[in-house]
Amino acid sequence: MSEPQSRNNSAKQARPVSGRQSSQSVKNTNVPSRGGSGNLSASRGGSGVRDLASKEEEYKKLNAELEAKTANLVAEAEEVLRGQESALSKSRLLDNINSEEFLKEFDDDITGPNENTETSPKPSSRPSSKMTNQVRPLSTNQNRAQSKTKRPISAKSRPRSTKSNIGDDVAVPDETFMTDFKNFSLQNTVANIEGQLDSGDLPLDEDDDVLPQAAADMGTEATIRFLKAKLRVMQEEVDRLSQECNKKDEANSGLSSRIKELEDERGRLHRTNASQQSQMDKYKKIAEEARSKSESTEGQLAAVRKELDQLKRQQKQQTTSQSATEVRLNRALEEIEKYKEQLSRHKSSSKESTEQERKRLDQLVSDNKRLEKQKNELMAGFKKQLKLIDVLKRQKMHIEAAKMLSFSEEEFVKALEWGS
Repeated sequence: MSEPQSRNNSAKQARPVSGRQSSQSVKNTNVPSRGGSGNLSASRGGSGVRDLASKEEEYKKLNAELEAKTANLVAEAEEVLRGQESALSKSRLLDNINSEEFLKEFDDDITGPNENTETSPKPSSRPSSKMTNQVRPLSTNQNRAQSKTKRPISAKSRPRSTKSNIGDDVAVPDETFMTDFKNFSLQNTVANIEGQLDSGDLPLDEDDDVLPQAAADMGTEATIRFLKAKLRVMQEEVDRLSQECNKKDEANSGLSSRIKELEDERGRLHRTNASQQSQMDKYKKIAEEARSKSESTEGQLAAVRKELDQLKRQQKQQTTSQSATEVRLNRALEEIEKYKEQLSRHKSSSKESTEQERKRLDQLVSDNKRLEKQKNELMAGFKKQLKLIDVLKRQKMHIEAAKMLSFSEEEFVKALEWGS
């Protein structure tokens, strides 16, 4: 409510009070001792109206406080929504990785020393994607058996042939890479997933499309390095998203508790409103009783006119003052009706605010579900990456075994030729 309206209401409330006081003073001076009970009831009615006006002002203050608290709650909900939008609009760490630049740098690191030391051209050190697809394992049981019985051979213990260049088609890991891979932070996670693969809990998915198109002809070592970097970035992103989800859950719990407090306060205000309404009814009854008593005083004044002709002027003054009090009482009743209308308006506005708060709460719940869904999708991609790493390890072991087998066959043929 604006300041001029409050001033007008206070002026309206002050006018009937002053009129009642003047009428009471006239009655006290002019009415004999027989009308003392009527004056006491009129004074009680005036004090009741003043109490009603003071309680109405208190109720207005409580409504203003409730509106301020609802505005603060709406502002906090908007801040939470903005935080969620900003979190979703942030660029992911995986988007910052350029696979072509990563592969180019890796090729420069590998081919640089080879070009300085060798003069004759050699075949490419990265096997084609068709070969990798042909060397993939056919069944999970064979993979498990080979992973338990076979171990990768180090670069120092591998025999090299002078007549054939079979070893040039396979990327040989150096000692620094092996030590980095052993000290990798996700080693325990990979070991757990390998255990699940051995027990048959996680099925192998041979149709995973994780590598980009530029990395199709990349060697196994480069693929493992690329997937290792990508896996580390995905782990960091999963940690960041989990922290953000925890923060959003804490904010939602705080908002829910705040909403409960506001609902409790609203119920308390409704109860005070009901008590105010009952008090207004009581004051109406008191005003009606005062009116009836004033009519009885008029009868008494008529009897006094017949008995005392000298008090005619005083009786006329009493009647005029009585009519003025009736007019002022009517004005007070009109003001009470206006206050009733204002109370009904405040009730409707409070209902609308509660509906808006419920809608915003439903929106926050839907946003939380969407974030949980994104988290589950990231975890599924993480598991697929780990499966692909395991498949590449086994492919590497198969390639090394095939190379050793071809080398042993050549020696066996040479031995047969020498024997013949």
